[in-house]
This record gives sequence, C-alpha cells and structure tokens, in this order.
Amino acid sequence: MTLLPPGRVITSDEGDGDVQPLWLSNRPATAGLWARIYAERTRSGLWPLLLDSLDPGDDEFRPWGSGEVFPEQMSSPASHDPARLLADWWATYTAIDEDDDMLSAKRRLAVTAPFGQNWPGTAPSEETATNADQLATEYAGAFLSDRPQSRLGLVAAASGAEALTVAGWAGPLNYDNDTAKFSAVVRDWERRFGARVVAVGFSTLHLSVAAPPMNEEDALLVAAEHFAFCPDNVWQGSKPYTLAAYASRITGAHNWDFWWD
Repeated sequence: MTLLPPGRVITSDEGDGDVQPLWLSNRPATAGLWARIYAERTRSGLWPLLLDSLDPGDDEFRPWGSGEVFPEQMSSPASHDPARLLADWWATYTAIDEDDDMLSAKRRLAVTAPFGQNWPGTAPSEETATNADQLATEYAGAFLSDRPQSRLGLVAAASGAEALTVAGWAGPLNYDNDTAKFSAVVRDWERRFGARVVAVGFSTLHLSVAAPPMNEEDALLVAAEHFAFCPDNVWQGSKPYTLAAYASRITGAHNWDFWWD
C-alpha cells in the first residue's frame, strides 16, 4: 500500500469523542498521491477525498481539522429512494409562497421553466466510452491546480457516495441535515452517469462525470435533478438564473460542482 504522508485521525465533535470517521493529511495533497490511493481503494477499503476548507487561510482547516463532522447523526443511504428524494425536494423548492420576499410566484415558475412546478422525473442513464476512473484521476489533478491547499482525506467506504455519510459531512445542512439522503442520490448518479466523488469542501461537493448529458432534452432533466439536489446552483449560480441556462452549462461537462448557501 502507498506510504501515507504525516496526518491524523479526526475525532468527531459529537457524542463522547470516540467516533473517528476519517484520516486527514497535515499538508496539501498531490495529484499523484490521490491517484495511487484511488487505484488501491478496492484492496484498501479506503476512499480518497480531496478536502477543501471554509477559508484557505484557516489554521483549523474547517470543518475537517476542527472535527465539525457528524456521522452519528446520519441515517443509511440504502434506506432512501433517490428518485423519491428528488421529487420531494423539487416539490418543496418550487412551491409558491405568497409571503416570499425573494422570489415572486411568476419569477419562481420562470426559474424552473419549462417544467414549472411539475417534476419531470429523472434523466435516463447515459452511455460513454470514457473511463470513469481515469476521468476521476484527471479531475483530481485539475481540482488541485485550482485549489492547491486541499488536503487528502481517507474514509473507510466502498464508494464516494458512501464516504460522504461515513465522514459525517454536513455541507447541505441548511437544507437537510441527513447527508445519507444526498449520498443516496450521488450513488444513483454513480450508476447512471459514471459520477465519482473527488473533492468535498465545507459546503461544496465536486464530482467527475464520465457520461454527462449530451443534448438539450437530457440536460434539462439532469438540470432539474441538480436543482432538486442543490437549488443554490441555479438560484445563486451564474446569470441568467434559470434551469435552461444551467442545462446549457452542464451539457457535455465532465464535472459537476455543488454549493449550498
């Protein structure tokens, strides 16, 4: 097995202090190290994550170094139906609230046009000749070029989706405090789109995607899934703040990035 750099096991802030959900390197990760550990993941039982912090200058390296992870609060990804989760979230975020001082009813419906409040269902699986694991390795290198302060995290998990829950990541806390629900959806994306969890921040999630949607119709359906999963990607993403514009941006894109306010 690859020799690890100096690091430490992180103890969760919750409970009586005996939960240690992940290992964190003391120094920034390298693309080569991530790739070697990723290649060994089946044999080692460890999923490597590139971990980013809330603030690049933060000595605590929150939330990881500070132990702000909560695995004991999470359920199991296997106990959730990803299609049902997405449909329920969609209904919540497209509901018309006359007292909403941020978005009028007309504007709220325009954001999710052409579907409005009607959940369109999940997108079909995509096929590709792209090697999902090779793409994940390439994306790890690209991510580190942009965020070189990221550290290596190791989680005892069989997949990246499972690693999010095992690590006790609480990035979408302002929307739902059970990360297992998000893991269930990501696990379905692993199956349908060749997605791989490469990097995780305080409230961000970064996936490589081997089989992204390649046409407008499929991209709109995937965009609807992304809106249900992380509405801030559309509400607070790049202008114009519409599902159609977002769909155009993810068409053929081999990485998906999420941010929860």
